[in-house]
Amino acid sequence: MASGKRRPEDAPPTGAILTHPPPDHSSVAQQFVEFYYKAFDSDRSHLANVYRDASILIFEQETVTGPQAIVEKLTGLPFQKVQHRVDTLDSQPSNAEGGILVMVTGALIVDDQPHPMNYTQVFNLLKSSGSYYVHNDIFRLIYPV
Repeated sequence: MASGKRRPEDAPPTGAILTHPPPDHSSVAQQFVEFYYKAFDSDRSHLANVYRDASILIFEQETVTGPQAIVEKLTGLPFQKVQHRVDTLDSQPSNAEGGILVMVTGALIVDDQPHPMNYTQVFNLLKSSGSYYVHNDIFRLIYPV
């Protein structure tokens, strides 16, 4: 810009200027993961409120959509007692509207079995009315090679 005048194409995109700092995605992710696994480990039926009608869960290659189907899948799993151990938690912003992509790795202790099972889980959290919900949820056990 040799003339010193600002051309329209040099202006930032509409809505791209933030007047308030965005929420810290890592804090939101940490709080969400703590809440989610505490609820999962104590009573999976309480997880319905973190999903919406368009939410999708892939659990070990089986896909279900919507809160009712997701909770039916989770409550129908073939174990009574489970404890999640989180080993890593990574997050990053996922869209301009404040979404957060969360990746977790860890281990599951199921029905007091002596050998934990390793897992990875990815959540795509989207904002709705000032709070977050799980839009996408992918869970996979990691089997030894």
